[in-house]
Amino acid sequence: MIRIYNTLSQQKEDFQPIQPGKVRMYVCGMTVYDYCHLGHGRVLVAFDVITRYLRHRGYDVHYVRNITDIDDKILRRADENGERFTALTQRMIDAMHEDERRLGVLAPTEEPRATDFVDEIVAMIRVLINKGHAYAADNGDVYFSVDSFKDYGKLSKKRLEDLLAGARVDVEQAKKSPADFALWKAAKPGEVSWPSPWGDGRPGWHIECSAMSSHCLGDTFDIHGGGPDLLFPHHENEIAQSECATGKHFVNVWMHAGAIRVNREKMSKSLGNFFTIREILDKYPPEVVRYFLVSSHYRSQVDYSEDNLVEAGRTLERLYHALRGVLPAKNVPEGEFDRQFHETMDDDFNTAGAMSVLHGVANELNQARRDGDEHRSRELAAVLVRLGGVLGLLQQDPEAFFKAGLSDLTEEQVEALIEARANARKDKNFAEADRIRDELLEKGIILDDSREGTSWRRG
Repeated sequence: MIRIYNTLSQQKEDFQPIQPGKVRMYVCGMTVYDYCHLGHGRVLVAFDVITRYLRHRGYDVHYVRNITDIDDKILRRADENGERFTALTQRMIDAMHEDERRLGVLAPTEEPRATDFVDEIVAMIRVLINKGHAYAADNGDVYFSVDSFKDYGKLSKKRLEDLLAGARVDVEQAKKSPADFALWKAAKPGEVSWPSPWGDGRPGWHIECSAMSSHCLGDTFDIHGGGPDLLFPHHENEIAQSECATGKHFVNVWMHAGAIRVNREKMSKSLGNFFTIREILDKYPPEVVRYFLVSSHYRSQVDYSEDNLVEAGRTLERLYHALRGVLPAKNVPEGEFDRQFHETMDDDFNTAGAMSVLHGVANELNQARRDGDEHRSRELAAVLVRLGGVLGLLQQDPEAFFKAGLSDLTEEQVEALIEARANARKDKNFAEADRIRDELLEKGIILDDSREGTSWRRG
């Protein structure tokens, strides 16, 4: 039985999907006005691992991750760039997909875009107005009436009275209450808009996810996830408008990934302390970055630093070193290591514990190699690759991994220098041999001499 920490109940619960054997999951995706930063990468990778593991355990997972392609930030950025908003969003979507592929993130089952669901959004707003949960204001906006939903705050554990007490006095006069939020925003002159019964405008952010999730997964589904900053008000507002519109319970399990921190502050664009995924992948191999993100429990905060990424690379190297030169056996049945792996991952997808299992396999594999037990070595290599694959790791050929770094030397140039060093050693010109080794080391190339010859890797 898989147990998942539910933000709604604030405790781990036995996971029982609505339909046995099938999981319907929705995760809030990106607002595509800029490149994804590592905090976004954390969410992408976390729910990728969750999806992979659920499928590994035999579930049919329908994974929906939306794209917000209309938003104030998008319109401002497009205006600053002097381009159509659709050109900006498509460029950022293409970049996001490239980042995902490099990080080994599998594509979701569906990836709805907000602009394709305006009709569904308008229909849901109309239902909310007819049921008395929303109202059209004099300024052309439509607002959700928070007072009309008695359970408001049940996800975030915030009390409406406290929210109202802390509200600004100079609240927009169009709102009936400071806590009310926009479902439809009236268009300003010359602004992108769609027609509606309340005038030309565009959807509010929160209603987009309610309309898309219900269309793709139904009025009630199993899991809703996202980043830590979405819990309030976004997910709280989703619950309110969805349950008021349908009269049904919205989501059974709420999951939130932890934040990436820089100098003990959350990495975010608003704070200006973010690093884009592509900036980091220009300096570190993608699998090293993925290992860094996966090696911590998805709910924990992760401290970003160059040192931590370097250490992640070294740790991943140890796993690949264990696999180096071993041909994994085929059709190896599940055993004790699989049981340990499942036990820790069944406990709220504890990837930190799962990593300990991988290193336990690697240690036993290294011992089998030292003992000269080829059969056992090949079996353990197969287990290591199999379990690593559930986390999206260890699927490269080890030699390719060690040679795929970011040096300015090509593989052919490295091999030529190694040959020149070998000739220098043969001629007993050890000073030249040492010079070549030092030159390679300066460029991040590490040589490993053995009786079989010299192998190399990028450090």
